[in-house]
Amino acid sequence: MTTTELARRVQFALARNGTLVGLVILIVFFNFANEHFLTLANARNVGEAVSALGVVSIPLALLVICGAVDLSVGSIASFAGIIGALIMRDTGSTVGGIAAGLGVGLAAGVINGILVSYLRLNSIVVTLGALSVWGGLALYVTGGRTVAGLPDAFIDLGLIRVGGIPLEIFILAAAIIYGVLVLERLPYGRRLKAVGGNQRVAFLMGVPVQRVQFLMFVQVGIASGLAGLMLASKLAAATPITGQGLEINALTVVLLGGVAFAGGIGRISGVVAGLFFVGVLRNGLVVTDTSQFLQQVLIGVTLIAAVAIDDTFRQTLFGTSGAARKPRGGRRRRRDRGRSSKPPD
Repeated sequence: MTTTELARRVQFALARNGTLVGLVILIVFFNFANEHFLTLANARNVGEAVSALGVVSIPLALLVICGAVDLSVGSIASFAGIIGALIMRDTGSTVGGIAAGLGVGLAAGVINGILVSYLRLNSIVVTLGALSVWGGLALYVTGGRTVAGLPDAFIDLGLIRVGGIPLEIFILAAAIIYGVLVLERLPYGRRLKAVGGNQRVAFLMGVPVQRVQFLMFVQVGIASGLAGLMLASKLAAATPITGQGLEINALTVVLLGGVAFAGGIGRISGVVAGLFFVGVLRNGLVVTDTSQFLQQVLIGVTLIAAVAIDDTFRQTLFGTSGAARKPRGGRRRRRDRGRSSKPPD
């Protein structure tokens, strides 16, 4: 093997696993900064802290791979948590409240999916608008106040331990297993990548493009509703801003995980590494008494770095950058759309 080939392989490995390398460096750094960082109890704290974020990030990664994005996940989580909490407070039914919260997520996902997949509106614009809608509804129905007085049975869900491990970590593990199965073990994963890579080619191959993308929006909506309920159970209350910032954190996780924002490329293992990178970063900053305001700055810097990693990864693999890639919805795509029939449902 020549030196050039070795350098190329090392570059490829770093581009593919850069987040995992960064995670290891973070752990080593914070362990030196605080001797109590690398402990079983703190590892459990990190897992608890990222559980709701991970539940949203896994299906969001699948959606981005499919060629779309949902920026309304935080507002959906807030509104779902509020509706579920109101039902539980007023009726005393934990099951009814959970069903209502998940129903809100389902409805939000269906609406986003119809607007983007079937009416062909831009996913960024649609979900930015939805972010405002669901967030505004959460504030409207509560008057900006916290919903407390939830049933003990619901609050206890956030306190359950199985073998000393919180229930929410098991929920996160289930989400990760689901993501791996869908993307890397089932034929549906190839459909997602095909749709995200080139919708016209996928359509010509017989992939039901609209249906595939629609179902991913629905799954993201349900996951957001579940995340809102998880946060409400952990806090023993629901607030209209519970999910604020969840969309930025989830997108940071997805891009750090090596999922191409342009679609078609991504691995769940990378997303998991990105999830724990963000979790360890936040936890380490808290352990080292870093200002909460500075934490937000660093998360923003991490998102920018994630975009840079995304571009570098694509250049390393394909020799093209995000700027060089043909923009979606451009002139060529419009001509293609005019020559082809509408994709089937």
